Amino acid sequence: MHKKLFIPGPTEVAPEVLAKMATPMIGHRSKDASNLQREISEKLRKVMYTQNPIVLSTSSGSGLMEGSIRSFTAKRAIVFSVGAFGNRWYKMAEANNVPADKHEAEWGHPTTAEVVEKYLSTGKYDVMTVTHNETSTGVMNPVEEIAEVKKKYPDVIWLLDTVSSMAGTKIDVDALGVDVCICSTQKALALPPGMAIASVSKRALEHGKLVKYRGWYLDLLELYKYVETKDYQYSATPSLSHMFAMNFQLDRILAEGLEKRYARHKEMAEYTRAWAKKNFALYPEEKHASVTLTTITNTTAFSVKALNDALGKQWMQISNGYGDLKEKTFRIAHMGELTLSDVKEVTAAIDKILPTLK
Repeated sequence: MHKKLFIPGPTEVAPEVLAKMATPMIGHRSKDASNLQREISEKLRKVMYTQNPIVLSTSSGSGLMEGSIRSFTAKRAIVFSVGAFGNRWYKMAEANNVPADKHEAEWGHPTTAEVVEKYLSTGKYDVMTVTHNETSTGVMNPVEEIAEVKKKYPDVIWLLDTVSSMAGTKIDVDALGVDVCICSTQKALALPPGMAIASVSKRALEHGKLVKYRGWYLDLLELYKYVETKDYQYSATPSLSHMFAMNFQLDRILAEGLEKRYARHKEMAEYTRAWAKKNFALYPEEKHASVTLTTITNTTAFSVKALNDALGKQWMQISNGYGDLKEKTFRIAHMGELTLSDVKEVTAAIDKILPTLK
């Protein structure tokens, strides 16, 4: 047995998907490898609702976050943060000597269209970053509203972190006008951690030519060059095992049906929120609550660690609060392979355990 994971990554991986990780190796410069990456890219375009090129990186999502802000900021970036991972994007800019400013919303609240308008209207920025789904606070940003403002500033390159939401809710990359949409394998895509994905607009790739020092391994222009000119090759040796599993898992996702998948995630989220409001309180504003995980305020001041220890004996695991929110909140993820019956199982277990902790 293994612990069933209700944490914001890694998530549960189906046994048949895990088995694909054991596929025998092929040459990463072979036609078979080109065909594999091409197939993956075609399927990812469907999941991401985009016609843009797809690039893969053997890294976590943070790799392409850092690579994107470094690759495309020629003037100055504005980082819109709603929690720990928005703040990380700003730290990445600082660490790479990329000129950047940060607007941090009060935790539990979203980035609003009005705030985006305030910054973009200054004309100071050629890049903006937004976290679609923030796993520390459980906030899902109103990207459709942000997109309406962004349309007025076509010269600004939009970088969107969908690491913990892609394949769990509809993100129409092209309709939104997102230039670089980043996700990774270990969240709602329900794959092992270790590979990141980005769709990259041609406009962003052209703009990136203005940036002299983009690094190399995580340079999105370099990654794209191998897709475009080397027949879907890779600039460095990729994790072929992840690619075998991803190709298979994308078939499973598309076979389930994207709308059915989104409905499943919404059903889990609504059940978890209702349970949280009945017993505790939601941490984020409910209208901006995530559909892939729920951050819950620990109103009864029980030990989240003790709860998780007890859940572990029943082969389940949730997540403590992140950073300063540790023990003040706890998080139940409901994404990827999980179903409503799984969520009911873990919430019922918590209901039984809590009286023993007081």
